[in-house]
Amino acid sequence: MRSQNLIRLSGAVALCALSLGAAHAATGGEPAAVVQVDVAPCLAAAAADDMDKAGSACASVIDNEKTAKADLVKALVARGALYARHDQVDRAIADDSRALQLDPTLADLFNARGELWLKKGDKPKAVQDFGAALKIDPNHEKAKANHKAMARELERIGAQMAVAGKPSFNCRSAARTVEKAICANRELADLDREIFASNARAIREARNPAEAKALQREQDEFIVRRNAGFGRPGYDLKKAMQDRLQRLNGVDG
Repeated sequence: MRSQNLIRLSGAVALCALSLGAAHAATGGEPAAVVQVDVAPCLAAAAADDMDKAGSACASVIDNEKTAKADLVKALVARGALYARHDQVDRAIADDSRALQLDPTLADLFNARGELWLKKGDKPKAVQDFGAALKIDPNHEKAKANHKAMARELERIGAQMAVAGKPSFNCRSAARTVEKAICANRELADLDREIFASNARAIREARNPAEAKALQREQDEFIVRRNAGFGRPGYDLKKAMQDRLQRLNGVDG
């Protein structure tokens, strides 16, 4: 009987020891083994431009909750660059954006994402990213060049928008019916302004005064025909203006 009691007691002690050991490990008494996530295969596949291998190798790093922050950023940047090279712009932007959330000090990545926004046609976001890159690194050459080019482009667009829908003449003093029709139609107003600008350029680039005089006479004759033809059956004002613009700019327009 005594030996049976000792056996039961020994079993209870062993069970208690196991339980205490587990609790001790769970509470940090002994460091639990941490499985390291290897980012190298992802980086190698991306550098080799291997979409198939990079797809799985990088996903195993990016989707793993145990991946260290630094390695996660590396994998996102590498996969984003790979997507960008293969014109998968939206995917590249998504990876770059996530990497920048984790580490907003990456000037190169801001510049890279700015170039991707530019590919999508989102110029304001592109300028914003180029500016962010320069804020981090004022001497970033690519970001400086990109920001300067985009600033000029936005200024040009702003200037175009300021005159959009406005003809070459003052609509307040428009007296002729055709002039009022041009003022009332944004597309016709833009055509009129372009014709005026193209004619001025042609005269400015004339080889001699006689040629410049002939060019202006041609423009005056167009205006006379336009004024006389507008409102008559079969007269297409828009087509007449488009033909005149093409004539001024050459066959290729």
